[in-house]
Amino acid sequence: MNELQVLYQEVLLDHYRSPRNRGRLAEATGRAEGHNPLCGDRIAVEVEVEDHRLRKVAFEGTGCAISTASASLMTEAIAGLTESEIAQLFEQFRQAVTGDPAADLESLGKLAVLCGVKDFPMRVKCATLAWHTLLAALAGGGKVSTE
Repeated sequence: MNELQVLYQEVLLDHYRSPRNRGRLAEATGRAEGHNPLCGDRIAVEVEVEDHRLRKVAFEGTGCAISTASASLMTEAIAGLTESEIAQLFEQFRQAVTGDPAADLESLGKLAVLCGVKDFPMRVKCATLAWHTLLAALAGGGKVSTE
């Protein structure tokens, strides 16, 4: 395993063991629930948006290491972004984890540690569940499934 792979593994494990922004928001303006039946991951994402800009985000739920680490990394990456910027970042992330050659890996920052899931297509749903749930929360709420 090369040094970069070791670093990526350490970041993933850190975010899995000590997820950032885990919990609930006192004044959420949107909430959505997501489920990945293949892996059993369940997540709820709450957002506080003001003037189309994300002020706060939190998540709770249970899931595999990839799902939990992805949710944690996502909450850090989107802090303070506009809804449009979040949608653009998700598209870059989606491209990267599905192996799309158009993906701009440099724009992903720490999210790039999840790019390895492209080699495991069944795990892409684990990595993107929090994102789909976030977009639903931003759109007003609801339930999301990766079926």
